[in-house]
Amino acid sequence: MKSVPKDRYLVFLAIVVAGCALDLWTKDWIFARLGYPCTEPEWIIPGIFGLETSLNYGALFGIGQGQAWFFATLSIAAGLAIPYILFVTGAARDAVLNAALASVMAGIFGNLYDRLGLWSQAGVDAPTAGAVRDWILFEYHGWVWPNFNIADSLLVCGAVALFWQALRTPASKPAGVATPAR
Repeated sequence: MKSVPKDRYLVFLAIVVAGCALDLWTKDWIFARLGYPCTEPEWIIPGIFGLETSLNYGALFGIGQGQAWFFATLSIAAGLAIPYILFVTGAARDAVLNAALASVMAGIFGNLYDRLGLWSQAGVDAPTAGAVRDWILFEYHGWVWPNFNIADSLLVCGAVALFWQALRTPASKPAGVATPAR
């Protein structure tokens, strides 16, 4: 097995640290600026893109409300599996896979920090343990996308990159399978 290039460790760490830091900083900044609950969204592009604080006690689209410890456990398991897959099995040799899983890891850490209740904000009277802070608002012709955050964006971008990687990587043949004659 070939070893993982040293720069892949640095790229992975840089994406994880920068992504998680940006997520946590933006959550703190928006919640301090708008408070919670936010009484009125602050529109950047009126009726399309705005800022609105909310707490999500579930996962994607609010599914699994009240299952914070289940999602935290999944996050911890993924947080252990990703470095193993990348650096122990050598998968980090693939730069796209390395960056994609680093984005996923940054998103996991940003939301796990919130889910474990490690944050506090002046003026937030709601119970914070188990809640993920969301603040990005999209609306179009009355259709409102559920609020999300930078960690969610990192998770989605990482998943899209993984899907793209899977599409562009040729499937390997199992050992002993002959190629058909032409």
